[in-house]
Parts: sequence; C-alpha cells; structure tokens
Amino acid sequence: METKANYVLIGAFTLLTGIALLAFGLWAAKFSSDRTWQEYRVVFNEAVTGLSVGSPVQYNGIAVGSITELTLAPDDPRQVVARIRLASNTPVKTDTRAKLAITSLTGPSIIQLSGGSPQAPALTTASKDPAPIIPTSPSALQNIADVANRIVERMDQILSDRNVASISSTLQNLETISDGLADREEGTRALLASARDAARNLDATLTTTNGAIRRLDQNLVQQLPPILEKMETTLVKLDSAAGNADSILGENRAAINSFANDGLGQLGPTLTEMRGLIRDLRQVSDRLESNPARFLLGRDAPKEFDPE
Repeated sequence: METKANYVLIGAFTLLTGIALLAFGLWAAKFSSDRTWQEYRVVFNEAVTGLSVGSPVQYNGIAVGSITELTLAPDDPRQVVARIRLASNTPVKTDTRAKLAITSLTGPSIIQLSGGSPQAPALTTASKDPAPIIPTSPSALQNIADVANRIVERMDQILSDRNVASISSTLQNLETISDGLADREEGTRALLASARDAARNLDATLTTTNGAIRRLDQNLVQQLPPILEKMETTLVKLDSAAGNADSILGENRAAINSFANDGLGQLGPTLTEMRGLIRDLRQVSDRLESNPARFLLGRDAPKEFDPE
C-alpha cells in the first residue's frame, strides 16, 4: 500500500511540475511577444475597400507589421477602426500619419505610414492608451474620388437643360453662318485676291522706300564731311570777327565813353530845339495853306469887283 501511495504522489508531483513548466513557457512566450510587438489603432473616415485582416502595414515603403482587426466605430459607423500590430522598434512619432495606399494598379490595399520628425516624441510616450491612435491623412484614392465627385457636379451644372439649349442654339447659329459663308464664297475669294494684290503692292512700296532711304543715307554720309568742314570754317570766321570787334571796341573805348558822357548830355537840348523848330514849321505850313497871299505880301489879297 505504501509503495502504491508513493507512486501516486510522484505522478501527481510530476504532473503538477509539467503543468507549471507549460504555464511558465506560455507566459514567457506571451511576455516576449508583448515586448516584440506594439499595437496601434488607425481610424479612417473613408471606405477601406480592399483592406482586410492580415494586410501589411508599411512605413515609408518598408513592411513593419500587419492588420489584426477591422471594425466599424461603435459611435459613428462612417468611421472604420483598424487595429494594427507593429514591431516594437518602429519609430511611430506623434506627427506620424497613416493613409490607405495600393502597392500596384491591381494589388491589394495596405496601410502606409509616413512622416515622423526626429525631434517629435514617440506616440507611446505621449499617449497612455495601450493601443494609441495614429492620425490619418486623406489617401490618393480619396483625393481622386473627391476630384471625380467635383468634376461630376461641375458637369451636371454645365450640362443643365438651360445650357444644353444654349449650346444647341449656338450650334444652329454656327450652321447658319457656315451656310452664309458658303453662299458668299465667290466674294470671299475676290476679297482674298484683293488682299493678296494689296500685300504685293505694299511689299513693292516698302522695297522702293527702303531703297530711297538707303540712297538718302549714302548721300547724307557722303555730303556730311564737306558740310561739317564748311560749318567749322564759318565758326572760325565768326570767332575771328568777334575778336576784331572786341579789339575795335578796345581801341575806341575812350571815344565811346566821351560820346556817352558829353554827346548824350547835349542830345536832350538839341532834341528840344528840333521839336520847337518842327512846331514853327508846322505853323508856317498852316498859314501858307490858309492864306498864302497875306503871308507872302504882308496884306490881305485884293477883293474882286462885283458890279451891281
């Protein structure tokens, strides 16, 4: 009986020891896994078509993790929450941004991380959440969709019933104008021919004008040296005449000063006497004109006899 009891105790101890070792191994594996990976959340405000659990997550084109869960936000079904698992040494900063991307035209969608300046703190240190939220930026697909939507809205505005009617009316007017131009084709041809002749005449006139200007330039260039020589000779003569006049004035300066002092002083009385002489002559002229006999004979003219 004691031998059987010892076997039971040994078996129980061995079983408990195995279970304890297995639990320790699982705990150690989980601890190692927790230290190797870091979980984050990415909240998208757009459709994540093509994205699925297990899709890769890249940081500037390098694979750093994968998607572990995709769910709709419980408080806003327009948002999609993606839980991702990244390598613990991935430098996710507070200014890191996530967006949807595609690896090729026909490839699956992935989550692309970008940004993260060296001086920015790590997101895990700035947030106490076990799975911090990485902010998102609009993806190229979303930008294309937005642009396409705006283009469709603009096209709807452009192709409204009123604009379509206006375009139809414009096309009809253009057709009418085209028919009118076809009817006036002969007149248009004549006008073009006249314009061509006028252009030819203008070309000939310009050629003649250019020749005349060229000849004028040549004649002016040929005659310019003699003209300049004559002008230089004239200026020399003027300079010599000015020198002679200056010397004459210098030689006769005393006579000119004497005339200015004495002659101009006597000029006033002389002019007064001449003015009186002119006045007396005017009186004599008036007397001769009114009664010449009395002025010449010293008496009145004899009266003629008038018989009664």
